[in-house]
Amino acid sequence: QVQLVESGGGLVQAGGSLRLSCAASGLTFSMYGMGWFRQAPGKEREFVAAISWSGGGTYYDDSVKGRFAITRDNARNTVYLQMNSLKPEDTAVYYCAAGSTVAVVRGYKYWGQGTQVTVSS
Repeated sequence: QVQLVESGGGLVQAGGSLRLSCAASGLTFSMYGMGWFRQAPGKEREFVAAISWSGGGTYYDDSVKGRFAITRDNARNTVYLQMNSLKPEDTAVYYCAAGSTVAVVRGYKYWGQGTQVTVSS
């Protein structure tokens, strides 16, 4: 079955950096657009970034543009989210998703279990 396993979350001070990884299995990874979403307590899951199957197209929410970078390695079946200049408002559970590059939850077929990112002020 399809599995998406996120890693790399943790606690970081404001202004710091983290790199999230999402390892995929059970699907032809190179054929799927991939996305990162996040969900803070009491809020809806929201789009962060997406990348096309080839890596040639990347898309970001305005709130993270210039600070986050999404990349992928199709040889390793892995997608990454480099997060720089982190802010307390970036605190959330971050989810990896497969199936599209759109900025809406319903566009994605497969989801990981999430990894917690906490940014202290």
